[in-house]
Amino acid sequence: MQRRKFLQAAGLSATALVAQQLLAKESKKSTKRSDAIKPLTICTWNFHRATAKSWEVISNGGTALDAVEQGVMVEESDLSNQTVGKGGRPDRDGEVTLDACIMDAEGNCGSVVYLQNIAHPINVARKVMEETPHVMLAGKGAEQFAYEMGFKKDNLLTPQSKAEWETWKITSQYKPIINIENHDTIGMLAIDKNGDLSGACTTSGMAYKMAGRVGDSPIIGAGLFVDNEIGAATATGVGEEVVKSVGSFLIVELMRQGFSPQKACEEAVGRIVKKNPEYANFQVGFIALNKAGETGAFCIQPGFSYSYYDHFGQENRPATSYI
Repeated sequence: MQRRKFLQAAGLSATALVAQQLLAKESKKSTKRSDAIKPLTICTWNFHRATAKSWEVISNGGTALDAVEQGVMVEESDLSNQTVGKGGRPDRDGEVTLDACIMDAEGNCGSVVYLQNIAHPINVARKVMEETPHVMLAGKGAEQFAYEMGFKKDNLLTPQSKAEWETWKITSQYKPIINIENHDTIGMLAIDKNGDLSGACTTSGMAYKMAGRVGDSPIIGAGLFVDNEIGAATATGVGEEVVKSVGSFLIVELMRQGFSPQKACEEAVGRIVKKNPEYANFQVGFIALNKAGETGAFCIQPGFSYSYYDHFGQENRPATSYI
């Protein structure tokens, strides 16, 4: 019996030694970028100035909500970005109409749809979330609410976008160009030092769309969804296809079932492809972030990427694609 106890103790000591060695190896591995958990911020496409601003906010102790709001505002202000905010391409009638939504770690959300004459729809969406009992305001009602909140009226149609619209009217053909004129969204997700998630999404919509058209970007569950227990997702591309699949909500629910962010994005794109035989003619892309700080991205067509920023710095990450 004494010998047996001695051998058991010796075996346990050897096991403990091996465990210590494994832990030491894991400790060394944790310095790799892929193992960085939080905080971090990501956004659709190569909008690096937006993620830089978002990172500035969260790295200085700000909330994920403030980070995503201020991050996407950078692109709303960029007149050279003709897919978001002021300077965005107009609809067929020459009107610039903006959509945006925002969602915080508590499940609160706000959205504006078909908003005109206001340069920062994401700010108005946050006001809807925080200052009203509603989730979504649209059209003239959203515009009037913005004025009541102190926002100033602004002409959103820039000379460049107007000139291009005038040229378009000569033929008036609506043929979305994959990954060019219609990568019409910046969707941003962030996790802050407390491990809380938030997301924002803003767009001027498809160029020369029918008046009144609304895509997925301001629709909670389609263009954006956040569940602070699980993760978050946002979309870009042809919004009609994202709405049909409730894509961002689907991805978060798949992550709840145990899918990684990458596999969840792949499954969401796969469902769109399966249901639409014309998938080769349009683009849809998703990005996702889970509670552990893991990210994923997938799209139909090659060419989609996302901007990633954590304490190691910033990088552009090309997304894998179905085609």
